[in-house]
Amino acid sequence: MNTIAVKRLEHASDLPLPRRMTPGSSGCDVCAAVDSDLVILPGSRAIVPTGFCFEIPEGLEVQVRPRSGLAFKYGVTVLNTPGTIDADYRGEVKIILANFGDQPFTVKRGDRIAQLVPATVVSSAEFIEQNQIAETGRGAGGFGHTGVS
Repeated sequence: MNTIAVKRLEHASDLPLPRRMTPGSSGCDVCAAVDSDLVILPGSRAIVPTGFCFEIPEGLEVQVRPRSGLAFKYGVTVLNTPGTIDADYRGEVKIILANFGDQPFTVKRGDRIAQLVPATVVSSAEFIEQNQIAETGRGAGGFGHTGVS
């Protein structure tokens, strides 16, 4: 099992570490370390601190993903999803929340705002320019190329 060292910052002294809410969960919920209520208006976004810094082992990343309940109930999602926390980043993890709902959304201290999913990274790949690349059956078919049903 991989472990990720966590540095707790002073403004997260009363918050739980990121954790799985059920044994089968892929993601670990992370909470908001806001000092006071943060209102995100419809169509707006905000950076929400978590109060934690990570020491992620080489060969891993931590992906930041939305919580499905927030997305469905309120239209609130992580804007750059999945976001990536790189193994060499040592600053505070902050979550970009966007409100696509039709009502203001209030983030309170300790609210579970996103989920963190540790994932393996292939770090040995290198991009090499070529004049030609191999053909496939799909070819250049892109957005919606397989139809609706």
